[in-house]
Amino acid sequence: MNKNSSIEEKIVSILQKKHWQVTCAESCTGGMVASRLVNVAGVSDVFGESYVTYANSAKHRLLGVSEQTLVEYGAVSPQVAEQMARGAARQAGAQAAIAVTGIAGPGGGTPQKPVGLVYIGCYVNGEVFVTRNHFQGSRMEIRTLTTEAALTLLLDKLLLTIG
Repeated sequence: MNKNSSIEEKIVSILQKKHWQVTCAESCTGGMVASRLVNVAGVSDVFGESYVTYANSAKHRLLGVSEQTLVEYGAVSPQVAEQMARGAARQAGAQAAIAVTGIAGPGGGTPQKPVGLVYIGCYVNGEVFVTRNHFQGSRMEIRTLTTEAALTLLLDKLLLTIG
């Protein structure tokens, strides 16, 4: 891994060295995070499956997100991001997972949850970290910024595991 490597190349390199698996659980990004990871040659060593769970029913059925959590907090919440990350890791048997849930727009926002609000959950070896983000731009720009932030968070948390 050199300093000119892309974020996803660095992630894959760390995971290969640790013999860990990674998975994704995506809502508003619709598979963009997984797509970035699979750009890397050799990713099949560390990446076996991913989940696009746009509907709440899919979050519940595929990832085990609690229906009560979805009703009480809504799909765009830190609680759901955490449960998505944990559920994806559990389902895939992975030591690392990244989960994203947010409002990419242009509609769907409210004063409490505006367009561009995104929660990213990052699961690494049993711990989950959730960040709250508010991105600006078009639907595609918000999705792209979310993908970049998700990969950066995952890389940062993985780097902590190697000292």
